Amino acid sequence: MSFRFLPADSLAAVRMPVGQTVLLNPALLPAGSCIEVLDGVARVYCPCEETEGMTLAFLQAGDQLCTERLCSEGVCVEALTPLSFRSDATLRQGDGFDAVNEWTLQLLRIRHLGSADQRLHALFGLLVRRLGRRCGSWCDLPFRLTHERIGELIGTTRVTTTRLISRIRQAQLLEAPVGEVGMRLAPELIDSAPLAAA
Repeated sequence: MSFRFLPADSLAAVRMPVGQTVLLNPALLPAGSCIEVLDGVARVYCPCEETEGMTLAFLQAGDQLCTERLCSEGVCVEALTPLSFRSDATLRQGDGFDAVNEWTLQLLRIRHLGSADQRLHALFGLLVRRLGRRCGSWCDLPFRLTHERIGELIGTTRVTTTRLISRIRQAQLLEAPVGEVGMRLAPELIDSAPLAAA
């Protein structure tokens, strides 16, 4: 796993290209530190060797991450799209919503579905509902995840993930055009996803 450290004195917007990762180390940040995503989509994951880069959440514009709630080794923030965030944000009080906790809960719910097919279907539904948008006859997701990463999220191997995604493509419910950073999913796939009401 390769990442760079977020500078302790970084106060202005931090900009990251797709694929770049920073480590947020709570020991190096002032008490009460909070980052806020200004633009783009990020994956938040655990850097510990034992958890092998376990995904905790996805963040988008307006979402905050309180650095005091992290494990002692911190967390990594990976840019899935061009990303900018503030490292000196003030934590919003009183709205009761914690994006990281909410994502972790939803990903845990997906992992407890009975079959890998259901878990993949539910994951696509969750990602599109939270981070995508309806665009004509398709739902667009502005980034792609590797089959290995999807396998981590749904609790299966990369080979099984590839086989399941191939079935969805053959049913013409998913398109990942060459040269584009995102992917398109059929609305009927998203609307019929398990846990869609969550």
